[in-house]
Amino acid sequence: MTTVAAGTGLPLALAIRIGCVALTLAAFRHPSVARRIAFIGSATASAVTGVAAAAILYSGVPLHGVLLVQRASGFSFAYAIDGLAAWFLLVLSVVGGPIAIFSLGYVAHPHFHQRSVFIGAAFQLLLGTVELLFVAADAITFLFAWELMTLANAALVATEHEARASRRAAYLYLVMAHVGTGCLIAGFLTLAAHAGALSFSTILFARVAPPPVIRDALFGLFFLGFGIKAGIIPLHVWLPEAHPAAPTSISALMSGVMIKTGIYGLLRVCAFGLGVPKLSWGVFLVAMGGLSAVLGVLYALMQHDLKRLLAYHSIENIGIILLGLGTGMMALAYGHIELAWIGFAASLYHVMNHGVFKALLFLGAGNVVMTTGSRQIEQFGGLSRRMPWTAGLFLVGALAISGLPPLNGFMSEWLTFQGFLYGFRGSTEPLVHFLFPVGAALLALTTALAAACFVKAFGICFLALPRSAAAAEAREAPAVMLVPQALLAVLCVVLGLFPGVVLRALEHVMDTLPGMQPRANLVQGALGMTTPFGTFDQVIPVVLAAALVGGLAMAAVLAAQVRLAVRRVPTWGCGGDLSPRTEYTATAFSKPLMMIFRAVYRPTRQVEAFGDVSRYFPQEVRYRAEIEPTFERYVYGPLLRVVLRAANGLKVLQAGSLHAYLAYVIALVVWLVLLVWLRG
Repeated sequence: MTTVAAGTGLPLALAIRIGCVALTLAAFRHPSVARRIAFIGSATASAVTGVAAAAILYSGVPLHGVLLVQRASGFSFAYAIDGLAAWFLLVLSVVGGPIAIFSLGYVAHPHFHQRSVFIGAAFQLLLGTVELLFVAADAITFLFAWELMTLANAALVATEHEARASRRAAYLYLVMAHVGTGCLIAGFLTLAAHAGALSFSTILFARVAPPPVIRDALFGLFFLGFGIKAGIIPLHVWLPEAHPAAPTSISALMSGVMIKTGIYGLLRVCAFGLGVPKLSWGVFLVAMGGLSAVLGVLYALMQHDLKRLLAYHSIENIGIILLGLGTGMMALAYGHIELAWIGFAASLYHVMNHGVFKALLFLGAGNVVMTTGSRQIEQFGGLSRRMPWTAGLFLVGALAISGLPPLNGFMSEWLTFQGFLYGFRGSTEPLVHFLFPVGAALLALTTALAAACFVKAFGICFLALPRSAAAAEAREAPAVMLVPQALLAVLCVVLGLFPGVVLRALEHVMDTLPGMQPRANLVQGALGMTTPFGTFDQVIPVVLAAALVGGLAMAAVLAAQVRLAVRRVPTWGCGGDLSPRTEYTATAFSKPLMMIFRAVYRPTRQVEAFGDVSRYFPQEVRYRAEIEPTFERYVYGPLLRVVLRAANGLKVLQAGSLHAYLAYVIALVVWLVLLVWLRG
């Protein structure tokens, strides 16, 4: 029964999505009907996908099949669902379903009402192509799904195309994505030429590996191709532009699922597809992960656009995922299978956790943006009294992304910490001895800075007094938008309280990956260190749950007692009246950290004082601070100038002369004839 459900699940989900796209477009004259068809159908398809993925993880039996066959040419779209593909499909369904339900209310807003048909159809297309990408069994199917996903995502980023920022973000994303696609095409064609086939079972697990130099070049190509999609620094420049420009539900989908396709590619191809990873590959990924994690959270701290702040935290969490992935690859390189289990499990666990809490945070931000009409943190304040449910759910996501127990972010980050500590104890390589404690220190710094950033985000947005009329008049979001967030918040708690359940599912994932035998005891080697597997599963969650319930009960009792003896008095304002002008601002909160990390930020400040009598007695002070866009200025600026200069030089080839074009054709024919003659 389980096998039947898994075998029919993916084709059925894709059929539902294709049918819903057709029905959505057919109902273009009725946006409300089209919206319901698109998003209810999407949630249904995600549920079907989730059931199929869970069935495969439970049974441990991979599935293979064909979606489409063109008999004349023999071309087909084949799929293969092993443990790794099933895990990413499960992440997609867990995140995609709630986002689809949320979109029913979000897209109904007058601002998006007339775009309901377009957003609904493109939403379905994006999720369907991501599903196809995760299960692709050959390079052609994978690249087809990859390119279609890119185009659908770019179209959604440009939803508000009348705004210049949206057009620029979509164009930047397309340029970067197509550079990555070019790298992937080159890499897969090289592998296909070596193996003589296009199926992943042949080109990724060939008995005879390519020469070492070719393997290094392939790793570089695939890292660029997948790293751009994942938003790894310094390949991240599209991400902080595209996430804020897209509708918020699309931003949640991009951050929770779409950028994970890059992580999936790195796991599928670089970690397990090119033979045993080289130690230098793992070292490189750990270094890139540490750089992305630390710089991602540092740049997030300086953002006052709520969606842009969350976008930079996506870069930070991709860095954390890479830390675990790099640890696993280093462990495989020197044959430490138990450590490899810990590293890869930490990476995959955080893929799920990040998808859940980042979707929750983006959806909460969507509530705020919809009701206030602004993304600027400095214009919010006091929203917890006007939007209590949104504030409480956003707080759960903020605690989870800050790595605080007993929520899910803590568990995967703690597993990553244990991987570093365990690897340091068990390795003999001098480089690894140095890199593991450095990686642990970077992860600790990242976690602390993330907590500081969300103290700013939550405090400035939801506490104190409203800073604008829109914030003062804010209203709570409708239930159709709150229920999906509540579901994601519950998942943050469940994934944190019951890590043993997640680790047992990941054991089935590891069993299908080459080189990951014999099976390691994940819990004894990582989360528990010396705790038996069963004890950790049963005792620790009970203790944490009891502490959580007990704390909430105690807080309720204390609140009831305080409410009985409440006495309202004015808040002390240091001798003056309290107003929004006396509140702590996001700029003021971030300034000490800007000074501490000024070598990274390279800030510029401008202070202007205005007064009728003297500048020493100002009536108004204007403060402006900016951080230097380092990568844009010193990496992409020079690169763009070189490319444009080369393009201008090549214009001479398109002279518009018919004689020149005929000469090109004759030269090409002569070259082909010589090539055939020499090979013969």
